[in-house]
Amino acid sequence: MTEQNFSNHARFVPAYHFFALPVFLINLGWAVYSLIVSRFSLGSIVALLLAAAFLVLLLYARMFALTAQDRIIRLEERLRYERLLPADLKPRIGEFTLDQLISLRFASDAELPELARAVLNEKLTDRKAIKQRVNKWKADYLRV
Repeated sequence: MTEQNFSNHARFVPAYHFFALPVFLINLGWAVYSLIVSRFSLGSIVALLLAAAFLVLLLYARMFALTAQDRIIRLEERLRYERLLPADLKPRIGEFTLDQLISLRFASDAELPELARAVLNEKLTDRKAIKQRVNKWKADYLRV
């Protein structure tokens, strides 16, 4: 497995991103085209509704999985912070936003306290900006 870092940490699932999603989009486009060509027949209306429903189902399945993953990350990181943050930062654990927790999970244990302090004090909320501050990347390969 390639060493993970900021430039390569985004996860693409080829079967999802490059097959299923494009096929469902093409299907939706075809259903729209068929509806126009057939001048609103019952079959073309049903085909359009099904195409739209399949696309919505695909997107919501992904969103639900990502939301569950984010909740787990939030829990894991709060437990990690209890273990690693200095005493003066522990009372501030509740101040971290979900975006901050998700971004900081890539920080190594050694650099987490300093980076966490900076994120809170500077009120950083942009995921990309926080991840770019990580020097020693802690890989996360078990993602949805």
